[in-house]
Amino acid sequence: MDFSYVIWIPALPLISFLLLGLFNRYFRKEPVAGYVGVASLGTAWVLALYTAWKYFFEVGLQNGQYVPFTPFKWDWIHFAGKLSIDMGILLDPISVMMLVVVTTISFMVHIYSIGYMYGDEGFARFYAYLSLFSFSMLSLVLASNIFQIYIFWELVGVSSFLLIGYYFVKPSAIAAAKKAFIVTRFADFFFLVGILMIGYFVGTFDIETLNSEGTIAWIAQHPGPVFMGLSAVTWALILIFVGGAGKSAMFPLHIWLPDAMEGPTPVSALIHAATMVVAGVYLVARLFPLFYHVGDGFALRVVASVGTFSALFAAIIALTQEDIKRVLAYSTMSQIGYMMMALGVSGYEGVEGLGYMAGMFHLFTHAMFKALLFLIAGVIIHAVHSNLMKDMGGLHKYMPISSWTFLIAALAISGIPPMAGFYSKDEILHAAFEYNFLIWLVGFLVAGLTAFYMFRLYFRIFHNGTREYHHPPKEDSRAMTGPLIFLAVLTLTVGWVFTPFSKYVTPTRVPFTYHIHWGSPLVLGSMAIALAGILTAYFFYYKPTDYPQKAARAFGLTYQWAKNKFYMDELYLFITKRIIFDKISKPSAWFDRHVVDGMMNALGNTTVWISNRIKVLQSGRLQEYGIYFVYGVVVLIMVFYFLNF
Repeated sequence: MDFSYVIWIPALPLISFLLLGLFNRYFRKEPVAGYVGVASLGTAWVLALYTAWKYFFEVGLQNGQYVPFTPFKWDWIHFAGKLSIDMGILLDPISVMMLVVVTTISFMVHIYSIGYMYGDEGFARFYAYLSLFSFSMLSLVLASNIFQIYIFWELVGVSSFLLIGYYFVKPSAIAAAKKAFIVTRFADFFFLVGILMIGYFVGTFDIETLNSEGTIAWIAQHPGPVFMGLSAVTWALILIFVGGAGKSAMFPLHIWLPDAMEGPTPVSALIHAATMVVAGVYLVARLFPLFYHVGDGFALRVVASVGTFSALFAAIIALTQEDIKRVLAYSTMSQIGYMMMALGVSGYEGVEGLGYMAGMFHLFTHAMFKALLFLIAGVIIHAVHSNLMKDMGGLHKYMPISSWTFLIAALAISGIPPMAGFYSKDEILHAAFEYNFLIWLVGFLVAGLTAFYMFRLYFRIFHNGTREYHHPPKEDSRAMTGPLIFLAVLTLTVGWVFTPFSKYVTPTRVPFTYHIHWGSPLVLGSMAIALAGILTAYFFYYKPTDYPQKAARAFGLTYQWAKNKFYMDELYLFITKRIIFDKISKPSAWFDRHVVDGMMNALGNTTVWISNRIKVLQSGRLQEYGIYFVYGVVVLIMVFYFLNF
């Protein structure tokens, strides 16, 4: 099968970016720029669906295993020996699945933004940024080389910086963009070090070669230097995971994600819900054989621990937030923690690979309903001109499409069948239970908290009494409501329609099927705790009551800490300002100014002083030169006389 056309999937948004970026003045008439962006992503989406169909159902499965295709590969930089950086395209189950996810969400966001951003003076610039991001993300998931992943990883970061700081006259947006850029660059430094260590100790950057049985066996025989009981390659994988944790907003590198909500809401749906923030999950999944086999899977246990803690930590904070986009941001962090946890508890083959399959399946389903939730949030904010739940309530009668689609998405993320999220969440909890009871217990608790805070949102926004608005809110743009309906249909269907197909994305590329045992205690328990969370939210928030205030007082200091995000921002500020700046940077600056610069200045001043003293020797007077000559001759005669005496 010739997959050479796949290069057009990232190339189309790149062309859109170049057109809108270089020839911006020709696309200022709205919504022409939107049509260009929609056309490019729509075509890329069709090509991605066609590729998925061809790969999964026609040519990908050979001899019971899905085989990789490399339709394009170019040896870009060749180092000594076999080490090289290639630019290529790798098609396998995980990259094909990601093509569908990225193009679907990006296409919906491009359509939605025509209505949301209409009238904005930077309309064409916004679509140029969206196209740049789509190109970067698509190129990242298709990369055949981990250094190629890193190149587009950084370009995704640049795109995110531009989109978060889109409202560049708004100080909070500027601060959020800088914060996201700095935190993720800090994590990416470790990612780069990990890549370089892999190249040095393993001798290749090629993904297929790294994941091969031969390479893994060679690493087992040549683990490299050992530090703190871990081999060099194990440390390299941990450093690579740090890069993924930064991009996916895992604890403690999560602090940029809530502030990133300062960008336009379509940006939140595209970048901070469904695509960019799952890049870390994709990275671990892409190198899963290494994570599983090297160092007895220690790096994978780190992934499981960080993912589990992040899922619980973010869910607790989400319970207390008032800004609807920040609730969704912490929800995203929690759900990505779920995905990381699923990868971390996964085995390698057979039923043991359930966690890997479940994590990838949850990535797929989560993209649909979380993008839907953010887009609905944008419609609501557009209508009431506020992000705060206290300014909302009773919107069901004004905005029925938003209300019903939000309910579908909330049921999905809560894990209520037959919604998409139930199937993937159930598989994750099953895999966690088989691996470690404590991890399962945390995942089980997070499922209940998720249902509670999502229906806290739903009831406070769309019910919770009747509120009088100066201008009745309305859903006035088909460009905005159309994507909501489309994503709601996917949220309703992808769970039970695609559950049999989730078997295609496994760590060994050998398909296997997982059957849900409806009467098992695990399944009944997960549904029960989700229903308990929904019912608790109903009693607290469906109608105005004093239960929330009583609960807040009952939890006291714990509630205040959670509402203030456990003071993580303040901790970072303390570390950077009081320790790094005051205790390290200031003494270093003093040493630089007074010692280093002082020595250089003293050397320069000494040179000038000597110059001033000896420059009189170059007076230009012949008589003085004659006297110096005579003095010199006399001195030489005396020296020779005494030496020969």
